[in-house]
Amino acid sequence: MSSAASRPSVTVSNRELMPVLADKQLAQLHELPWVARLLASRGVSSADELDYSLSQLPRPELLKDIEAGVLRIAMAVQKQQRIIVVGDYDCDGATSTALAVLALRAMGARSVDYCLPNRFIDGYGLSPAVVDRAQSTDPDLLITVDNGTASVDGVEHARAHNIDVVVTDHHLPDEVLPRAAALINPRIPGATFPSVNIAGVGVIFFVMVALRRHLEKIGWFEQQAMAKPNMASYLDLVAVGTVADVVPLDHTNRVLVSQGLRRLRAAACRPGILALLEVAGSKHTQAYTETIGFRIAPRLNAAGRLEDMRHGVECLLADSQSLARQHAEYLDNTNSERRRISSEMESMADGIVRNLIDKLQSEGRQLTSLCLYDESWHEGVIGILAGRLKERFAIPVIIFTRAKPVESAI
Repeated sequence: MSSAASRPSVTVSNRELMPVLADKQLAQLHELPWVARLLASRGVSSADELDYSLSQLPRPELLKDIEAGVLRIAMAVQKQQRIIVVGDYDCDGATSTALAVLALRAMGARSVDYCLPNRFIDGYGLSPAVVDRAQSTDPDLLITVDNGTASVDGVEHARAHNIDVVVTDHHLPDEVLPRAAALINPRIPGATFPSVNIAGVGVIFFVMVALRRHLEKIGWFEQQAMAKPNMASYLDLVAVGTVADVVPLDHTNRVLVSQGLRRLRAAACRPGILALLEVAGSKHTQAYTETIGFRIAPRLNAAGRLEDMRHGVECLLADSQSLARQHAEYLDNTNSERRRISSEMESMADGIVRNLIDKLQSEGRQLTSLCLYDESWHEGVIGILAGRLKERFAIPVIIFTRAKPVESAI
């Protein structure tokens, strides 16, 4: 089942959305009045917020529970324990997973792998079934990225098998929280991190920054005779995941995205991201947020919607352009198939809805909400269908389909 929230019934103008700024404050934003008003409409209230340098990022230590999380991960790195990163099947989850795996390996962890839930089998997050699958490799530590805050049962299942869990997430918490070794989420009660809007990839980025600082402080890199990783080199992944997850672009997210886009335009990014741009017919020198949102993200998301997000993660992990291109072409073909399926479903649903509207109008009634079911619709695409119908008809929409047998769903 999937649903889409209704569009507000009241039209709100840009002027009504602007922060209430005095003329003097507006003048300080920009010398051109129309640019100042535009910035104010984007939520900018101070000229300081126009500084997108890395020095403007908040300190990772402000994330609640990050010290406990860093100490547990650092122990796993130092003792060469088996680490499994448990991600999610969307673009934020894929970039979060890739970032965690790459950063941990760069910091000297030699036994790092990842595990992703399958949309059609496991559902969302760290479920007991996902723990069982990860357990086959005998892990010492599970690190969740872009999930885990709601995984109470999964964390308990891991604890029962003597597996520690560090949760890194950005989703809203329930009343009951998992008993993880650390729960790092800017939205949990008592958190003081200045940006609650960072995506899952933003959370794991700050955790990895804090981990590198800790390992540097205890002399780990010198002991191992290895170079310290440049954490800014992962900002291309952060930018892609942040834009794709459509989180509000507050100042912290603007810094992350701006810095990531700079690296992307300079081709100082993962080969997989460049390959995705190539198959999409886009030039990396002209990359903007729209490029991520409409070129890169749909191709990564298609893997999780139709098959297995592992294809997307492997594309981001690829260390050569030739291997990255192979994965990108596969993702491009998968996205084309997703578009075909989506178009057929949308055409069918549109005809149903318009016939329904005609019938209601003949009876002097109007359509105020919509619930549709068709067992032939693809369960990985019904969310897109719900969103498009919601936008087209400006009403709440719920879409159902029949879950396919496991053997035919993937």
